[in-house]
Amino acid sequence: MKTATQKLSIKEKLGYALGDTAANIAWRTIGPFLPIFYTDVFGLEAAVTGILFFVIRIGDGFTDLVMGRIADRTRTKWGKFRPWLLWTALPFGIALVLQFTTPDLSMNGKIIWAYATSILYTLTYTANNVPYSALMGVMTADVEERTVLSSYRFFGAYFGGIIATIGVIALVDKLGGGNEILGYQYTMYILAAILAVFSIITFATTRERVKPLERKPAPLVEDVKSIITNKAWLILLFIGFVFVTYNIIKGGAAAFYFEHYIDDSQGTFGALTSWGGDKGLLGLYLISLLVVAMISTFFAPILTRWLGKVSLFHICIISSSACAALIFFLEPQDVVAVFILGMLSEFGAGIMPVLFFAMLGDAADDTELRTGSRPTGMIFSAGTLAMKFGSGAAGAITLFVLGIFEYDGNIATKTAQMLEGIKLNMSIVPAVFVLIGVVLLAMYPLTAKRMKDIENELERLRQAKISSTK
Repeated sequence: MKTATQKLSIKEKLGYALGDTAANIAWRTIGPFLPIFYTDVFGLEAAVTGILFFVIRIGDGFTDLVMGRIADRTRTKWGKFRPWLLWTALPFGIALVLQFTTPDLSMNGKIIWAYATSILYTLTYTANNVPYSALMGVMTADVEERTVLSSYRFFGAYFGGIIATIGVIALVDKLGGGNEILGYQYTMYILAAILAVFSIITFATTRERVKPLERKPAPLVEDVKSIITNKAWLILLFIGFVFVTYNIIKGGAAAFYFEHYIDDSQGTFGALTSWGGDKGLLGLYLISLLVVAMISTFFAPILTRWLGKVSLFHICIISSSACAALIFFLEPQDVVAVFILGMLSEFGAGIMPVLFFAMLGDAADDTELRTGSRPTGMIFSAGTLAMKFGSGAAGAITLFVLGIFEYDGNIATKTAQMLEGIKLNMSIVPAVFVLIGVVLLAMYPLTAKRMKDIENELERLRQAKISSTK
C-alpha cells in the first residue's frame, strides 16, 4: 500500500475547492473592478493608479516566500497549512471591504488610503493563499490525483469569480440606490462574509497527509537554495507571472471595453442582461467566460493524461492568445463575436492555472528527491508570487496603455485615440505578452516519464523510512 497517496473523497475535494472560491471572491473583484473603481468612482488618475498597482504588487510579492517559510515552520494539531485558513478568514474579508471604501479625503489623502488598504489586502491575501496553495501539495502524493484536485480547486475558483461578478454588477447599484460609493461598500460586506465562511469550511474539511523525508526542518539557507536551484520551479515562477498577467489584463480591460467601446443599442441578449442594469452586458460576458473556464477544469485531467501537462499548456497558450488577438478587429456592434472569441479564448486560459499548480506539486517532489527537504510552502508561494507580480504588472500595463491613449474616466466624448487604447488592452496587448510562456515551457524539464520515476522513488524512500522506524 502506498503511503500518503490516498485517493481523496469528493467531500474533501469540494471542501478544498471552496478555499479558492473564497480567494477568488476577492481576486475576481479586485482584478476586473478595482481599476475602474479607482478611476471612475474613487477619483484617481489612470497613471497614478497604474503606478500604485505596480508598486504594491511588486513590493508585496516578495512576502510570499517569507509566508511560505512561516507556513513550513508552523506546528499545530491541525497541521502546517490548514490553520492559516482559519486564522485569516476574518482579516481577509475586512481587507476586501476597505479596498472599496471611499473616505472623504483630499486627493493626497485618497492616494495614501489606496496604498495603505492595498498593502493590507495583499498581506492578508498572502497569509491566506500561500498556505492554501501549499495544502494541495500535502493532501496527496499521487501526481495524477493532484491534477484532479487542482481541477476541483479551479472549478471553485471560477465559481468564486461568478459570485464576485454577480455581486458587484447586480448589487452595487441596488444597494447604493444610485450612489456607487455606498453601493461598493455594502456589496463588499456581503462578499466578505461569504469569503470568510468558505475559508473556514476548507479548514474544517481537509487533511494534511504527506510527511517530508527529513527528520528535522532544514535551515532557511538550505530551503532557499533548494528552490532557487530547481530549474522547474524557476521556469514555473515566470510562466505563472506570464499567464496571470494575461488573464488579468483581459479581465480588467473588459470593464473599460464594455463601458466605452461596445454598442449594444439593439439589446442583443435581451432579458439576460437586465439583472445588471447598464452593466448587465459586461456581467453576462464575464460570467460566460467563468462558466467556460469552469467547464474547462473538467477537461484538464483528461487532456493531461492524453497530451501531458507541457504539451497541453503549449496548446492552451497559443489557441487562447490567437482568439484574444482577433477581438481587436471587431466593431462596436459585433457583440456576439466578442462573446464567441472571448469564450474560446477562455477555454484555454481556464486550463492554464490547473496545470500550473499541479506542476508546482511536481516541483516539490523533484526538490524533495534531490535534496531530502520539502519546503512545500515556499515552493507553492510561487503561485501567489506570480499572481501578485502578474496582477501588479497587469494593472500597470492596462492603465499605462490607457494613459498613453489619453483615457479619462470622466470623459464625455469618446475619442478615437481613447478607443484604440481600450481595444489594444482587450486583445493584442495580452495576446502578445502570454506568448512568452511558449518559450519558457520549451525549457521545462519535468516530463511525464520523469515525474513517474520521481513518484516511484519517493514512495520507495518513504516505505524504507517507515520500515526503519518499526
